[in-house]
Amino acid sequence: MSLEKTFIDFFTDHGHVPTTGSSLITRPGDPVLFTTSGMHPLTPYLEGEPHPMGRRLTGVQRCLRTTDLDEVGDRTHLTVFEMLGSWSLGDYGSEQTLRWGYELLTEGYGIDPGQLYVTVFGGDNQVELDQESLRTWQSLGVPIELTTDDNWWSNGPTGPCGPDSEIFLWTGKGMPTGTPTTDDRWVEVWNHVMMRYRRFEDGSLEPLQQRNIDTGLGLERLTMLLEGKDSVYETSLFEPWMRIVPSLWELDLESQRIVIDHLRSSMVIVGDGVHPSNTGRGYVLRRLIRRVLTLLWRVDDTGTLSDLPMELYRHTLEHFHQGELLTLVRRILIDEEIRFNNLLDRGRRIISHERFQKTLDQSDFDYLHETHGLPRDLVQSLLP
Repeated sequence: MSLEKTFIDFFTDHGHVPTTGSSLITRPGDPVLFTTSGMHPLTPYLEGEPHPMGRRLTGVQRCLRTTDLDEVGDRTHLTVFEMLGSWSLGDYGSEQTLRWGYELLTEGYGIDPGQLYVTVFGGDNQVELDQESLRTWQSLGVPIELTTDDNWWSNGPTGPCGPDSEIFLWTGKGMPTGTPTTDDRWVEVWNHVMMRYRRFEDGSLEPLQQRNIDTGLGLERLTMLLEGKDSVYETSLFEPWMRIVPSLWELDLESQRIVIDHLRSSMVIVGDGVHPSNTGRGYVLRRLIRRVLTLLWRVDDTGTLSDLPMELYRHTLEHFHQGELLTLVRRILIDEEIRFNNLLDRGRRIISHERFQKTLDQSDFDYLHETHGLPRDLVQSLLP
């Protein structure tokens, strides 16, 4: 049984209704370009609007975070990822969600309870210590660390927020040592947020109309931990990518991971209906594709996205339930490569003009961008 099915079946058995729809595209009127978390599509319901499917929900939500782009290439960060989630919309509280979390991890996924550590919100000058979560974990015999900033969750500077309790799994050798904030071999696996407040622009808080629970369990990270791998890229979720890409292009490990992440993410973004452009969602997609090509052409100027076998498109798009779009997605990625290549050729010709045979200042960059459509980062990559 897949990890996703184990998760959904567990919460379905406990009265949760699986949600439908997992697109990266946010609802109309949302100022955020892409869905960034499992709770993102549920914001109106967390604020009190009745959900048509009830007060207990569960689901798998694909997410995209541009804030983590600089960290892509390490062991765990991805641009597009999947979040397993469970939600209580004014129904049960923190004791229930934490007990279910413990049960699913230890009995459903077979994790040794001795390999777990949790953190709990320790209180600050606005909100007191989360006593209910503390008592629950004490009764389950799991070691606890109290923190403040690390155990407060919000989806932005304003809006729904609240204390959370994070569950960590030991990934080191031998007996666990230290705590989650003192030893990075403790890796966060599941966050349970007690969504109880709304924060305003002045930093003040008010209680939400209903007390909610929002949990998020990253599928790729869970897979890494359960398979005992050192990175998400070594898991079964990335098997064909890690088998094929190193044989296509000679990239160092970090570049290899960035290329794999960005290509996989680009496929999913196109699969959700986004095309490359100079604004909005399309610009995020364009940046991902062009970063791949820049890394690739540094080591092999003959490398091309046409080298990618259909197996990689098929593996990715079928996993994200977009399999019917295989040909379209491939064509859009290759068309964008041709467009970028043409832009580079034009950029080289323009920059070779005697006017630019000096150290460029801001007016030069502005002129090249506004007149010729050459963004600063591209110009800098073309300079000797």
